[in-house]
Amino acid sequence: MPGSLPSSGRFWDKPIEALTRDEWEALCDGCGKCCLHKLEDEDTGDVHHTNVACRLLDLSTGRCSDYRHRKAMVPDCLRLTPRLVRDVPWLPATCAYRLRADGQPLPAWHYLECGDREEVRRAGHSVIGKAISEVLAGPLEEHIVPEDFASGVRR
Repeated sequence: MPGSLPSSGRFWDKPIEALTRDEWEALCDGCGKCCLHKLEDEDTGDVHHTNVACRLLDLSTGRCSDYRHRKAMVPDCLRLTPRLVRDVPWLPATCAYRLRADGQPLPAWHYLECGDREEVRRAGHSVIGKAISEVLAGPLEEHIVPEDFASGVRR
């Protein structure tokens, strides 16, 4: 997660392949949806979304509590890259990485557009108040949610 914004103007409008690492990291809107567990049906390959968050997700901020060391603490945590983002089918439709990879603009509620990191929550696109930690959840199968929960549709 970015500490401070890069100072290269509206960098988020550039093609993702042209972004620096800091610019790429700054695209994250902090919704927390990518940190929710998913279940894949072994027979069909269908992905089922849950409201269960990785133990590192701070449910009050929607941000990783140890972003720098997350791979050491959660080995299966996926590090999104400009190349990989096009191959991850479960990213929500509102994900800035996905939007920019598809050449789409960021939504008006994205902090890079509006200047307010809390707008993602106010616009209904954050997991804040909607997720439970894996530490408390129990069986993931009991926490499957409708696809619109994870896809970016406002609830």
